Amino acid sequence: MPYIRIEITREGTTLDQKKQLIAEATDLMVRVLNKKPEHTFVVIDEVDTDHWGVAGRTVTELRREEAAAAKA
Repeated sequence: MPYIRIEITREGTTLDQKKQLIAEATDLMVRVLNKKPEHTFVVIDEVDTDHWGVAGRTVTELRREEAAAAKA
């Protein structure tokens, strides 16, 4: 029984996008590993950007800087 965990930042992912992730991740297990869809579990965790870091900084900080640079 495959268990797929997808972690993304909480930045406005729509329900339709989540449904697509679930469907396509399930399809991947079916095509590549010949698993039954009814035995494949997909969980999407959305993490606040204050709780996700890259290069020693939070994604919130990085997004703020990206927005400021785009305005300049």
